[in-house]
Amino acid sequence: MATPDFIVELRKKIGHAPLWLPGVTAVVVRDRPEDAPLWTTPSVLLVRRADDGQWTPVTGIVDPNEQPHDAAVREVREETGVEARVEALLGVGAVGPVTYPNGDVVSYVDTAIRLSVSGNGDPFVGDEESTDVGWFEVAQLPPMQPRFRLLCADAVAQLRHPAGFRPRLGYHKRGSA
Repeated sequence: MATPDFIVELRKKIGHAPLWLPGVTAVVVRDRPEDAPLWTTPSVLLVRRADDGQWTPVTGIVDPNEQPHDAAVREVREETGVEARVEALLGVGAVGPVTYPNGDVVSYVDTAIRLSVSGNGDPFVGDEESTDVGWFEVAQLPPMQPRFRLLCADAVAQLRHPAGFRPRLGYHKRGSA
């Protein structure tokens, strides 16, 4: 599903005018196997977007009356076929404005979430939003926007050191406990 129906209906009324929407970034992490070589790093699930060809974690729009964590699980399943479960909140912050190829302008309140695989971890392209999907070691990520690199690194940091993790997305008081 590309653009949710509620947004299509809004766009009929407002055209390409800026919208402020709830978004979600789902960073699915697979830790390195215990028997893997020491230089092996955890992997993240990425999709290659059909609209601009960029690699990103799974992203999406939170539907009306849907919780962000439920949207993250839904988007991962729809876009990659992977069944995932929520593990941790990575941060909440503003993203945008983003101008899409069709001229639509959107800013997001993005909720970034770390997930793990809860079922089959073999991904496939699940809808028209992506042209490719795969697991990438965090030490060998393809070129991507800095904010997505940051979130992939934060997801692994949170996995490895949950008690000491401090989000870098959005506002948080530096140095607080």
